[in-house]
Amino acid sequence: MKVNKKKKIYLISPNRISKNFYKNLNTVLKTGKVSFFQMRLKKYTLKQKVQIGKKIKDICKKVNVKFLINDDPLLAKMINADGCHLGQKDMNIHDARKLLKKKIIGITCHNSLRLAKLAVKSGADYLAFGAFNLSKTKRVKYKANIEIIKKLKKYSNIPIVAIGGINNLNYKKLLLNKADFLAISGYIWNNKKLKPIDAINKLK
Repeated sequence: MKVNKKKKIYLISPNRISKNFYKNLNTVLKTGKVSFFQMRLKKYTLKQKVQIGKKIKDICKKVNVKFLINDDPLLAKMINADGCHLGQKDMNIHDARKLLKKKIIGITCHNSLRLAKLAVKSGADYLAFGAFNLSKTKRVKYKANIEIIKKLKKYSNIPIVAIGGINNLNYKKLLLNKADFLAISGYIWNNKKLKPIDAINKLK
């Protein structure tokens, strides 16, 4: 998987798509800090997801950001996204690979080295660990710490995405401890003090 490691942010969509979203997304992606954008929409119909996904894909393509779909390889194939992200309860990676061929497939591994090693053997393109902090975007079931990144780095050089409550006050610690990408959502989209562009600009 070829990605620019200098672009450290793995941006996840807000839960709701507002009127200003596309304009804000375009502005945020143009900063050149984002490698991946994941569409994660739980409360929309398939038809709505296809419409929203096509608009997002166009924005991502113009600024060379990889566009991934959360949980749904079939939707990723339908709108020709760059890949998908799978949770542990989603389609297994072997079936997803048959659908998506050489596209990017990432796997949630929570805080488990066992799940991470399985995902590496199954041919995942990246692994996501977390939550490293409390998150307002989704309820935290699993708590991860820096040690799991260090342990996996000894085993594999697969890219690691850190997730969970990441903001301008805690992001540097994860980068210093070899997380390759930082999955961020609430800090950008639901920030009561900062607009999305001002929030992302605080991540140097």
